[in-house]
Amino acid sequence: MELRHLRYFVALAEELHFGRAARRLSITQPPLSSSIRALEDELGAKLFERDSKQVALTAVGKAFLAEAQPILEQVRVASESARAIASGKRGYLEIGFSGSTVYRDMPQIVATYLKEHDGVEVSLTEMSSVEQCDAILRGHLHAGFFNGLSTPEGLASVPLADDYFVCCLPESHRLADETEVELAWLAREPFVIFSRNAAPSNYDNIISLCTQAGFHPLTRYAARQWLTVAALVASGLGVALVPGCVARAGVTGARFVPLKGTAVRNGAFFGWNPERVIPALQAFIDTVVTVSSGSTGPLDPA
Repeated sequence: MELRHLRYFVALAEELHFGRAARRLSITQPPLSSSIRALEDELGAKLFERDSKQVALTAVGKAFLAEAQPILEQVRVASESARAIASGKRGYLEIGFSGSTVYRDMPQIVATYLKEHDGVEVSLTEMSSVEQCDAILRGHLHAGFFNGLSTPEGLASVPLADDYFVCCLPESHRLADETEVELAWLAREPFVIFSRNAAPSNYDNIISLCTQAGFHPLTRYAARQWLTVAALVASGLGVALVPGCVARAGVTGARFVPLKGTAVRNGAFFGWNPERVIPALQAFIDTVVTVSSGSTGPLDPA
């Protein structure tokens, strides 16, 4: 049975006039009459009583109309849903994020996207950068907000607004009230450092910074989240180098002081598998580009 025959039948059943039904369908009367006859032949039953003066539904026609109308409505809803998904206006996205990106552009990006695509459900899951990469490549996430300067192999990416490393010190530290701190001044201090297993690039950046300043950091504590690093520093357990955006968290007991004479970028980006881009994700990528290009970054050490 052709869907077209159902549409023609319902139009005639509701109008009970061949001329009006044909105009409603934007066709002429002959193909409408042919479709009705073909439908009746297929069903083996008469659907309409018709003569030169009137058209009326038979008992079979009335029963068939009651079944046909919901079918056409379901087809309409399904068609609208398919078009919405194809245009990126409806769907479901699973997005990962590393903790510190909460204090960068990530919340604004998500809020902007949801405002413009309220038919898309977005699920956010906090993971380390390494975990996100693996989940995206396995198809468990659509995309993620990463820390790092380079895009993992197999992913495409858009960089987020720049951020820079700063010194994180206990508020009672002798250098806490300085406007800038030379990293070499902390050579003998115990360090709280980001775990290399969670984000190798963050760990390597910090070690490289200290090496350039002429020392290897005395590591006392390793953490998997930047806020944990800042909280340990605030408790007086050491000093740290953290992204400037972490200052937005308002960690009581910690001071965030720019590094003197250097501006070391703490990179972050939005990454996805280019072989698995669905319309809703493409729209999200476009939002990332728009928001990030208009941002000046969360903290400028200069």
